[in-house]
Amino acid sequence: MRIFVTGGAGNIGSALVDKLLLDVNNHVVVADNLSTGSINKLPGRYNGSMTFISCDVNNYQSVSEIMLSQKFDYVFHFAALVGVQRTQDNPLKVLDDINGFKNILELSKNTGVKRVFFSSSSEVYGEPVELPQNEHTTPLNSRVPYAVVKNVGECFFKSYYKEYGLNYTIFRFFNTYGPNQSTDFVVAKFLKAALKNDAITIYGDGSQTRTFCYVTDTIDTCVAALYEGHALNDVINVGSNMLISIRQLAETIIKLTGSKSNIISLPPLNDGDMTRRQPNNDQMLKILSRELISIEEGILNLMQNEQFLKLNEITNLNVRN
Repeated sequence: MRIFVTGGAGNIGSALVDKLLLDVNNHVVVADNLSTGSINKLPGRYNGSMTFISCDVNNYQSVSEIMLSQKFDYVFHFAALVGVQRTQDNPLKVLDDINGFKNILELSKNTGVKRVFFSSSSEVYGEPVELPQNEHTTPLNSRVPYAVVKNVGECFFKSYYKEYGLNYTIFRFFNTYGPNQSTDFVVAKFLKAALKNDAITIYGDGSQTRTFCYVTDTIDTCVAALYEGHALNDVINVGSNMLISIRQLAETIIKLTGSKSNIISLPPLNDGDMTRRQPNNDQMLKILSRELISIEEGILNLMQNEQFLKLNEITNLNVRN
């Protein structure tokens, strides 16, 4: 199969590429403008079966040159401007992602793509009116630009199916973390600070609750959807349903690392920091047929990653001293 992954140099995208390349029959083309991703996150051992192309998929000419020449079977559209603070600071760049939706869908329709997969977000739910948040009963009441754009993206994918029969799957990701996540996201940010014995900063009193999903669980769900036909022309929540407050997350990381870090409260964010998040993940659990990786196990896994190992050695030395 020929598979196109946009945003493939990001946290989730790079892990997806690595998983897809385990099948020797797959050839994966990765497109990323490297604004938030890094080519260093891509696997280096699949020379002939992976191609990387620097490309901004929001630019039609750039992405059309790839898709018109390659004739892909499947497309994973994971390219996006991400991060609450970054998207709040750059609302016009967020809106530009709408061009990417249109480009990918129009080119997929015209080149015989069998199915497109879209990375939406838990942010589309806004402040919860029910918990856990269900794909088809919870209203989408988001207001911040990033969340609104993801909601618009979902409408585009559904509309192209209704109008042209282009099959889709929408993944609503809930806080996926893993070894390739940038350290400006909460789990990696807290872990880096803890391993350096630096202060861990939280917004407000840290009572906001979230669920965190280790990247292996996220990717196994995505790949199963591809190979086994799950969530065809449907939406699926992808995330853990185990709630933890931001303060508890910081405390857990401090405990697991043996850190001397203090927790410092900053003023609450003006917008975009929802008080609660929890998916109904029944579909995901049915697909995986196993328990998800706990936050404690996930953090310990993360600590074995190269970027954190050196910091861990320094912390352990400080603790022993």
